Amino acid sequence: MSEEKKPCVIVGVTGGIAVYKTCGLVSSLTKQGYEVHVLMSEAAEKFVTPLTFQTLSHQRVITDMFSVEYEPDVHHVSLAKKADVFVIAPATADVIAKVANGIADDMLTTTFLAAECPKLLVPAMNTHMLMNPATQDNLEKCRRYGMHILESECGYLACGDTGRGRMPEADEIEDALKQLLVRDPYLKGKKVLITAGPTQEAIDPVRYLTNHSSGKMGYALALAARNAGAEVTLVAGKNHLKDLRGVHMIPVVSAADMAAAVLPLQKDMDLMILAAAVADYTPAETSEEKIHKQEGDAMLELKRTQDILATLGEHKPVGQILVGFSMETENAEQRSLEKLKKKHCDYIVSNNVKEPGAGFAVDTNKVTIFSAEGKKELGLLSKEETAEKILAAVSGR
Repeated sequence: MSEEKKPCVIVGVTGGIAVYKTCGLVSSLTKQGYEVHVLMSEAAEKFVTPLTFQTLSHQRVITDMFSVEYEPDVHHVSLAKKADVFVIAPATADVIAKVANGIADDMLTTTFLAAECPKLLVPAMNTHMLMNPATQDNLEKCRRYGMHILESECGYLACGDTGRGRMPEADEIEDALKQLLVRDPYLKGKKVLITAGPTQEAIDPVRYLTNHSSGKMGYALALAARNAGAEVTLVAGKNHLKDLRGVHMIPVVSAADMAAAVLPLQKDMDLMILAAAVADYTPAETSEEKIHKQEGDAMLELKRTQDILATLGEHKPVGQILVGFSMETENAEQRSLEKLKKKHCDYIVSNNVKEPGAGFAVDTNKVTIFSAEGKKELGLLSKEETAEKILAAVSGR
């Protein structure tokens, strides 16, 4: 995907203080190689200049539909045909009312009306304006017309009120756009369960055993599965990542918690990917009080945790695909093949923590996918690209 031509995104900007977040959105999309065109309402120019968006997008910013300065191929009809997705952020009450009722009185609304691509509105306004029945009726009308709405957040607003009306952050808008840009929802109708992150095994109320997993790989897999049309459940150990929009999140702490969450769901899943770094051992006893320092060394007795992957493999329904992960420091291929057979998996995704870019808490990975048919090496990729390729491989794409 990284070598393919990126889609064309039109960003409509209207007059709201949240426009500063749109600057970040345009900048991020442009850096990733998307072709970004910005259309501004007259009111939007009161908050930020067209030059700002022109610099961030590397494209001429269009504000006046009657200007003769633009090339013929950027007028509203040709630009509308070119668009793969159209987002208006911030979307004020005024522009929502216009697009809900087919009003096209400037370059932004004219192009929006002419576009046949997926459309996303990101409302941002005073909470009383947003909750006004007229605005809510207009939003409902937009939904009936097939437009997508990224709901406003609650919080402190620029006007001094507190309530719903805050525009989501740029990364959340970008996530919604990428979901709309998926051209091949090959997992539509499928149920997918993914595990992610570390587990924490309590020693006492203060201390616990854990590992360095950040959860990034599992979260990337959950996003990729969601974007491919699946109904996704993500069972995640404690981490610092944001909950994923459109994904059923189940937070857990210990290996026992993860087993209790995952095992009962097996019968309902078409695909299970266990990317979590689950503790193999847990303290034999957990002290109810803090264990204080004493003279000399101390011993900690450990017991085995339930092997979730092996248990799933033993009870795997016909037709279900089971994918395990294997992080190694030596003999990765031998250990992965043994794990593939012993735990009755369809695939094992293996990486070596000692290889640069393939360890914990980084944004890249370098994995090899093992199956009964052989192995497939993916090379060093972002975790997002790695997730997409893993999903494609285990789904027979």
